Amino acid sequence: MISIDPNTQSERDTYKLLIGSVVPRPVAFVTTLSADGVLNAAPFSYFSIVSSNPPLLSVSVQRKNGAPKDTARNAMQSGELVIHIVDEDTVAAVNETAANLPPDESELDRTRLTSVVSDVVKVPGIMESKIRMECVLEQVVTLDGTDQLPAADLLIARVVRFHVSEELYEHGRIDASKLKPVSRMAGNIYSTLGEMFTIERPV
Repeated sequence: MISIDPNTQSERDTYKLLIGSVVPRPVAFVTTLSADGVLNAAPFSYFSIVSSNPPLLSVSVQRKNGAPKDTARNAMQSGELVIHIVDEDTVAAVNETAANLPPDESELDRTRLTSVVSDVVKVPGIMESKIRMECVLEQVVTLDGTDQLPAADLLIARVVRFHVSEELYEHGRIDASKLKPVSRMAGNIYSTLGEMFTIERPV
């Protein structure tokens, strides 16, 4: 085994180890509204479930030179966001929204994705997504970096409304084969669902 102390290498080298090791990672496609009403959209693979009761999701938004990105800033200002699950049908368009645009420009303008009015929150969702979750911001944890600047904003979001495509929904469960989710690997590589298998849990 190779033993590596993260304190002895650059942040970029540590980043490469993390994204190459923690795989596959589900992709959250997040929409938020700016104070000026601009619809921001961006993908994040530092994303997971926190709790089912209450239904909580986590999205970690890395800062740039200590400043919050549009998604985190908008969510903190409005207290709302919509999280979408990225699938094979939407991944190319979602990838376009990763472009680094100024706050007064909407990333959706780079795509053919369609915004749709939400039921509970003011932030619109994306019609083409097979699963979207309207959320309110439960908590924000700002994480300090190693260079005395904040490194990331960990958003804890409470789901207040689920929207699930009828073709996926069977007796309260999601058919993953019909969802066709994609996940992030390292670099520019994505992966599809692949083979599934079952192992019974011990009693």
